[in-house]
Parts: sequence; structure tokens; C-alpha cells
Amino acid sequence: MPYSAPYSLYSQLVRKVLFSLGGGDPEIAHHRTIGALRALGARPGPVAALRALLAVPAPRTVFGLRFPNPVGLAAGMDKDGVALPGWAALGFGHVEVGTVTWHPQPGNPLPRLYRLPASEALINRMGFNNAGARALAQRLRTGPTPSMPVGISIGKSKVTPVAEAVEDYRSSLRALYPYGDYFAVNVSSPNTPGLRGLQDRALLDDLLGELTTEARALAYGGRPKPVLVKIAPDLDDAAIGEVIEVCAARSVAGVIATNTTLSRDGLAERDVATGAQAGGLSGRPLARRAREVVAFVHRESAGTLPVIGVGGIAEPSDGLRLLDAGASLVQVYTGFVYAGPALVRGISRAARAAGAASGDR
Repeated sequence: MPYSAPYSLYSQLVRKVLFSLGGGDPEIAHHRTIGALRALGARPGPVAALRALLAVPAPRTVFGLRFPNPVGLAAGMDKDGVALPGWAALGFGHVEVGTVTWHPQPGNPLPRLYRLPASEALINRMGFNNAGARALAQRLRTGPTPSMPVGISIGKSKVTPVAEAVEDYRSSLRALYPYGDYFAVNVSSPNTPGLRGLQDRALLDDLLGELTTEARALAYGGRPKPVLVKIAPDLDDAAIGEVIEVCAARSVAGVIATNTTLSRDGLAERDVATGAQAGGLSGRPLARRAREVVAFVHRESAGTLPVIGVGGIAEPSDGLRLLDAGASLVQVYTGFVYAGPALVRGISRAARAAGAASGDR
């Protein structure tokens, strides 16, 4: 199935319907999409049929986990983990739920999500709206067993002072540890006051040291589940280098590069006014910077620190470029909003073809 045909169907029909929901309100469209996928996930027969049609096997093992293909759903799309079977049906090789916080929180005031269609981008200032770590643990405990790895992104509660951030993160890790295959420590969202300061070397070293120690304790002598750190694209090379050094010292399993950006570079002229909204920018304008950060982490760690590449993946070639830059896996969010499930399939097919050509089977 070529990439162009299903993309055209999605862009000409499905996307137009979704973008019109709620009078064009992106967050209403988001919630209704999640609701539809949640309903789909309750029907095992259609889930299996769709997955057989859409999923492209391109397996790889990263930080000790087996992924059916290298394309995951980035954190932020399904914060409370309500639609996991639905995402599997669309062909994803893993899903990262969250970002979840220890304390439930409503997030920032509405409106807080904006489309920039000429740029194939989004701006959000959601603010980690979620039902809390305990609610997510309950849902994962009682829900169906996922058919793919599930990562859990954890962040700092807004009500928690930065000085108490370690215990806030640790509480979430403890509650969710039995249910995640890996854990992403989100210290890079621009929408929680003080959060990005946790990327500073001393604070990050303390936080990751405590969380990796906690993961080892929770493993009861077995192999601890992987702990990763998600970084901002706005860090310079020196700061990223310090993150890599902290990761090596604290036995962090990998880096997720990158989160949304505060930059507004690369916006189409028609989107400049909307681009003035506060929040993190994601989508096509981030492609080049995401590749630069992925390549830098891969090079500076001599390939020993696995990278999940995120940012600017608008078509399969973008995903392949991130893999070529050194990413072991990729994740999509904004590109999926604009291109639909064909993007997931297209990246997996391109990765499989590239692996076959290189003899990597």
C-alpha cells in the first residue's frame, strides 16, 4: 500500500472532518478522537483486523525491550492511557502515555491548543492535564494487556515546588512501576513553571540518581525497567553534553530527543500570528533541530546511549532521517495529526526496507 494513497484519503476526508469538530476547536477534536479509539479498543475483533492490515513488522530490540516496529506514539496524545488497544490497531510499535503527574491536575486555562496548518505544526500549552498517577495505575492494572511496549512519561505536578520535585517524580514511579515497560522523565516541557530548570546538571543528576536507584529497588534484584530522560530542543550543545554525562553516570537507559520548542523559526507566513501564542511548537518546523540533537547525542555518546527521535516527522522520509541520524526508535504526534495512520505505516516500511538493504535483519 503506497504512502500517498491512504495519506490522500485521510487529508481529503478524515482530517477535514476531524478539523471541523467543535467548530474547529483542536482540543475537542483531540478528545473525540481519543474517545473513538477507546471505543474501538473495546472490540478485540476489529482491533486485530486493523492491526493485521496496518501494522508493518520491522522489529528491533532497544534497551532490552522488543519493539514490533520502530514507530511509537509520543507522549501527550493519550495522557491517561485510555486507548491503548486502539493505538495498536493503527500500527504503532509502542505508545508513550502521559505525561502523568503525581497529583491530578486540570492543566492550563482554555484555549491551549492551536493548529498552524500551513506549517503542519501545533502550539500547545496544555500544562500536563491528567487524572494523576494513581488513576493511571488503576487503569493499566485493570485494562487489557497491551500488544506492544508501553512507556510512561512522568512529570512534576504544578503544585509541587521544584525543591520537592524528586519525591513527586518518585511517587509516580512507585505507583506506576508494575505497569510500564519503560519510564520517561519529562524535564523539558515549556508549560510547567520551573520544570525546564530540572535539566540543569546538578538538579538533573540528583533527580535521575534518585529515580534510577528507586527503579533498582523496585526491581527486587532483577533487571530494573529502563529510565529515560526527555530533553528540550532549545538546549545548546554544552548543556546536552552535560545531560549525556549525567545519563552515563546514573545508568540512564536512553534519551528522548526532543520535546516541543519555544522557537518560532520556520513558520509559514500565514501562521505567524497564531505562532505568537505562548506554548511549545511541534511539527514540521522542528525537523532539522530534532535531527541535529539526535545526531549530537548519538555522536557524543559514541552510540552507547539509545535515542528515541521525536520532532518534525511529517512524512516517512523524516522518520528515516532521524533513524539515520542515530535514533533507535522514533515517535510521532503532530505529524500523525496531519497525515494519519499512513505515516506510521510509511515510516515502518521505509525502516524495514533500509534495514534489509543494509543487511540488518
